[in-house]
This record gives sequence, structure tokens and C-alpha cells, in this order.
Amino acid sequence: MKLRLLLACSAVSLFGAFALSAQQAAPATDFHVKYSGQLPFLTQEELKQVISEAQSGEREAQYWLAMIHDEGKLVAKSHQQFIQWLNKSAEQGYAPAQELLEYINSPRTERDNVKAEMWLLRGAAQGNADSQLWLGVAYEQDWFGTCDLQEAAKWYREAAEQGQPDAQTSFGSLYKDGDGVEQNYALAAEWYRKAADHVPDLGGAGQGRWHLAELYEEGLGVPKDLVQAYMWYSIQFGESNLGELRAKMTAAQIQEAQRMTEHWKKVQPEPQIPPDYK
Repeated sequence: MKLRLLLACSAVSLFGAFALSAQQAAPATDFHVKYSGQLPFLTQEELKQVISEAQSGEREAQYWLAMIHDEGKLVAKSHQQFIQWLNKSAEQGYAPAQELLEYINSPRTERDNVKAEMWLLRGAAQGNADSQLWLGVAYEQDWFGTCDLQEAAKWYREAAEQGQPDAQTSFGSLYKDGDGVEQNYALAAEWYRKAADHVPDLGGAGQGRWHLAELYEEGLGVPKDLVQAYMWYSIQFGESNLGELRAKMTAAQIQEAQRMTEHWKKVQPEPQIPPDYK
């Protein structure tokens, strides 16, 4: 799943919408606060804690472990494990898990898909960047019975060129993976950087910063630069998860990265996030 967004779309029922509703509606437990916005970026130690708490019967941990198995980044992607942990959470009365299971098990007709595609195409043709973004997602993820990565790239580009940060990140990921376009790490870095510079971060910008840091760390499409990698990781997530990268750097490099991070934040201070996104 290239696009990692937790946004709701009125035109189409989205899997991600349930993940977002879980983040908005669930009680603010310590577990929830720690992990709800960080699943793609958990350390191995944090992953072990999620697994341990899920196995001990913590229903919210079971829900997030299901999400981890569906994402397939931290562990092998497994639909069986996804459904298993989702069921365990739902059986304990966890509403987001129950809602997601209801959605998964509810029938959707071909007519529903045709109507959804029609409305997205209409909005996209009129230049609506959000419609273009979601149309790209739909063709990438085979919502309408047709997986067409070239068509996904077309609509991601349309939205990205309008400055839509989620589309910029998604378009960058197509270049990074060579999906629907010829693989080009330099262009991936270019689009990630465009997304990374957006403030406030409501999803796409943070993903762009993370992926841009990865490219700098590995020297893909950009010169290998641990200072730049440190800066972009740190801008998005602070310095708490930078232990492994810090071990590869000199004290002078770390000091310079911290200076660059503070300068970036000073030049582009994060404004308050609108209440609707909290």
C-alpha cells in the first residue's frame, strides 16, 4: 500500500477512514497516545511491546497489531493475521475493530463502484486536487476492478502539481518503486522534498519527510548525507528514534544536524493544527 493516509473521503468508503476514526474517537489511553500516529515508524522494541500487549489481551493493542499485519512493513503482510487480531479486538467490544469488520463483511455492488468512479472522475476533470488524489489511490489499489498504475501516476501528478502534499508523496513513491513510471530515485526525492516542505503536516508532509530522510540515509537519488537524513527524521519525529543513525555519525555531524533542524523550525514554524484534524 504505497499511500499511507488516514483521511476520510466522502466519495468512496475508505479503509483508512476507520483507522482515522479510531484515532479520533478512542479513549486517550497511554497505549493509544504512544502508537496511534506512529505505526509505520515503530522501532523493533516498540513493536515487541505492541505484540506483547496484544497477546496479553489488550484490545486496542490487538487492533493496532491487525493494522500492522495489514500494512506489511514491520512484519510480513498477512490477511489471516489481520482478520484474526481484528476479531480478537472486536470480540472485546472495541468499536473501531467492530466497525471495520462490519465494513469488510458488508456487500458492495458493482453499481456502487461505478458511481464512485464517476464522481471522482468528474471532480478530477474539473481540476479538484483531492478528487485527483483519490482517483490515483483508486487506480493504484484496484478499487474499481482495474489496477492501472500508469493511470494512478497520471492523476497523482495532476494533484501533485497543484501542491497536494499527499499526492506529492504518493507520486514520489511511484518513482521510488518504479510503479507506473520508470524508476527514478532523483525524481522521487524531488517530489518527497516538495511534500516535506508543507506546513502544517496533516499526513503527506510527514510521509515526505520520512521518505526523503531514507533516501539521504541510503544515498538514493541524492548524495548520501547522514546530516540531512538526521535533520528530516528529527523534524518529523524528534530525536528519540534516531539512535541507530546517531551511532553512524560523528559528534560534529550530530551537532550540525541539530542546528539545521532548529533553523528549519525557526524559518518554518509549525502553525496550530485545525481542530478537525486533532
